[in-house]
Formats: sequence, C-alpha cells, structure tokens
Amino acid sequence: MSETNSQKNDFSKGSVVGSILSLAIPMTLAQLINILYNIIDRMYIGRLPENATLSLTGLGLCLPIISIVIAFANLFGMGGAPLCSIARGKGQLEEAQNIMGNSFFMLLLSGFILTAVGLIFKRPLLYLFGASDATFPFANEYLSIYLCGSIFVMLGLGMNSFINSQGFGRIGMLTVLIGAVLNILLDPLFIFVFNMGIRGAAVATVISQAASALWTFRFLRGEKTILRLKLSAMKLRPAIVKDVISLGMSGFIMSMTNSAVQIVCNASLSHYGGDLYVGVMTIINSIREIVTMPVSGITNGAQPVIGFNYGAARYDRIKRATAFMSAICIGYTALVWICLHVFPAFFIGIFSEESSLIDATIPSMRIYFFGFVFMSLQFSGQSVFTALGKARQAIFFSLLRKAFIVIPLTFLLPHLITPQVNGVFAAEPISNLLGGTACFVTMLILTGREFKLRQKS
Repeated sequence: MSETNSQKNDFSKGSVVGSILSLAIPMTLAQLINILYNIIDRMYIGRLPENATLSLTGLGLCLPIISIVIAFANLFGMGGAPLCSIARGKGQLEEAQNIMGNSFFMLLLSGFILTAVGLIFKRPLLYLFGASDATFPFANEYLSIYLCGSIFVMLGLGMNSFINSQGFGRIGMLTVLIGAVLNILLDPLFIFVFNMGIRGAAVATVISQAASALWTFRFLRGEKTILRLKLSAMKLRPAIVKDVISLGMSGFIMSMTNSAVQIVCNASLSHYGGDLYVGVMTIINSIREIVTMPVSGITNGAQPVIGFNYGAARYDRIKRATAFMSAICIGYTALVWICLHVFPAFFIGIFSEESSLIDATIPSMRIYFFGFVFMSLQFSGQSVFTALGKARQAIFFSLLRKAFIVIPLTFLLPHLITPQVNGVFAAEPISNLLGGTACFVTMLILTGREFKLRQKS
C-alpha cells in the first residue's frame, strides 16, 4: 500500500467541493465514455442498410439481461467500494484491502455463473422479454456473443469502483476510456467492413471490455495504488462478504428492478404497440443513459468523500458534500428536462433516421421524461444512504420507486389512458415524483437526527 497516495487522498482535509469535483469530473467523463459502449452500437445498428429497426429492437430486448450483469457488478463493486472508503477513513487499510480482495473473488465467481446460465436460458428469456419471431434472431446473435464476455464487464465495472473509491478518478476514467476508444474503432470495422452486422457490434464490445478489465487488474496489482489486489486478501471472509452484499444490495436491486421494468415495458409495448414501440423504448432508454450520466458522475464522485468523512466523524463536511451534490443534480436535471421537451427530434435522430420511428418516439419521450428533475432526488438520497453504509434504507428506496411504483403502474395505466402505450410511458414520471421525493426527504431527516446525536455524544 502506498503511504504517499493514502495521505494525498485524505478527504477529511481541504475543500469538500474540490474533493468531490476532483473525483466527479473524471468519473462523469468515465460515465460518458462507458455509455459509448452500447450507445455507439445502437447508433451504428440503427443505420444498417438492411433490417435496421429489427436489429435495433433486437438489441433493446437484450438490455434487461445486460442490466442483470451490471446488477451483479454493482452488488460486489458498489457494495465493497464504500466500505473501503469508510475503512480508510478509520485508518484500517488492511481491512479495506481484504474487502477489495473478497469483492474481486465474488465478481469472478458470479461472472462465470451468469455466463453459463445466460447461454442456457437465453431463448425462453428473450421471448419472455417481448421478442417476436422477427426480432429474436437479431437479439440472439448479439446476446450469444455478449454473454461470452460478461466476465470482463463484471471485473472492469466492479473493480473500477475500488480505483475511484481510493481517489484515483483519472485512472478510473482512463480505465473506461481504453475500452470505449477501442469500441468506437472496432464497431464500424466488424459491423460494416467484415459485414457482421449486429454480431460485429457484440464482438467489438467484448474485445473492448476485455481491455478495460485487463487495465483495471493491472493497476490494482501495481505500485501506485493505495490498496493492492493480493491473493491472500481474496480468501473469503463470511463477515466481509455479508457486509458487501448487504450494502451492495441497493445498487443490485436498482439494476435488477431496472431490468424488471425493461422486461415489463417491452412486453407491454409489444402487446399494445408491436415491435415499433419496443424500438421506441430502446431509443428512450438510450437517451436516458446519456442524460443521467452527469448525475451518476456527481453522486458517485461524492460517495467516497461522504464515506471517508463518515468514518472520520466529520459530519459538517458530510452536510456540505450532500448540499453541493444535491444542488448540482437538481439544477442539471431541470435544464435537461427543458431541452428534451423542446428538442426531442434532435436526441432521437442520434439513433434513427426512420420517420415512423421518430414520429412514434417524440410524444412518448415527452411523457416519459416529464418531471425529470425529481429523478435527481432519488439519485442524491440513494447515494448518501449507500455512502454511509445504510443498507436497509438504500435497499428500501431502490425497491420503492421501481418495484412498488413503476411496475404496478405499467400494468394499470394502459387500462386508464388512451392510447394504451402512453400509459406504459407515464409510469416513469409518476415514480420519479413519488419515489424520489420520499427518498430525499427521508435521507435529510434520518441523517440530520443521527449527526446531531453523534455530535452531542
């Protein structure tokens, strides 16, 4: 472990805003670059000379399974990284190293299991998720190749959280940049030059993510890291695994419920609107990934700072960090809401030039993103709960917005709203209002009470 870097990345000293921005800016760029993995795929696929809409829809059907892979990466990556920050804040570097080692082993194990299960059950799963006989071949081609590289997704995404949690935001950005640049270069080569179509997009993605995973592993085994990945630290310790899973369950449930929502939406839209509206949802999901990226960057950048200061009992700095993070998120999402409402065709045109798809997406997109500002409240509240190691609250509010609000409304609203597809899209803004507000207000009340009690004692 590097003592120099450990002292340098002491978040209990210096400017709170500066500490957050030093992580958030490169992490936001990393988020943007990471999104390019799938976004670039969709941009190229949407412009294939043949079967562009069917191919784009087929890729959209794979998104729930991709979300499940990301869910397990979040379970052990986002579960372990905040615990590392808290342990570092307490000066317990060996404990932090063991947390990272156990998380790595669990990422590796779950990656192999997911690959095997996915390849065995991909056909029934894709039809369950809304595939038709026309779209299944395209979804199957992409997913078969993607699953073979899911272990790289797990290690690259999961372990990069530990690079960021140690304060190496630029290295974390470089980790993602390597894969994204490769993906941008390889996509047109495999898709168009080698004439592999949607299969080429999957091959390019797997190669790119393998490069990111290799870079992450190399850094965490090197001399510059504070916490070094060692074989001895990978020996499973039940107490550590339990704590990691408990805290990571919030991010896991959020990704799993995202997957469940995608499944329910795709199946409902396929029923009420056919393959066209599954394509509409694919575009909307792609736009959502782009516009939520800065929010994820700022909240993820704040987490190590909040967690470190919680371990160091610096509650005044936690309050400043929370206020800054929340204000940035609320202001940004308000601006994005206006842009999406006024210029929807611009964003849709990134992914498709087919007039029928654009015409169907514009009204659907305005419904889906209505009240987008309330989504930032969910992100901010959830981020604070995770950073402080409050697993129960983080898990509850992950479930509340998606499982208890969005999914039931997706089934209910199409029976109350005409046309029925609008009912599917209306579930999202309602959940943002109810779930986001409840999460943020609860976070303010609970943390305010706790900090007052701790300061008195």
